[in-house]
Amino acid sequence: MSTTVKLPDADETCAYCRSRIFDHDPICVRDCTDDCGTPTYFCNYACLTTYVDENSLAIGDACEWSPDDPDCC
Repeated sequence: MSTTVKLPDADETCAYCRSRIFDHDPICVRDCTDDCGTPTYFCNYACLTTYVDENSLAIGDACEWSPDDPDCC
């Protein structure tokens, strides 16, 4: 499987705050469990993190770490 990489339009906006991504430090995110579909752009890590938190996208996606569990992570 291959994915074509394409530079976003100059006016592409952040999926979270709707600012122009190139006015900041842009991040491209793809859901590669679904054929690496259309990329989603965020203007910075703060918007990406907030988007993930508000949409509960990280819940259940990682093990729970415990200092007493040598097999975890």
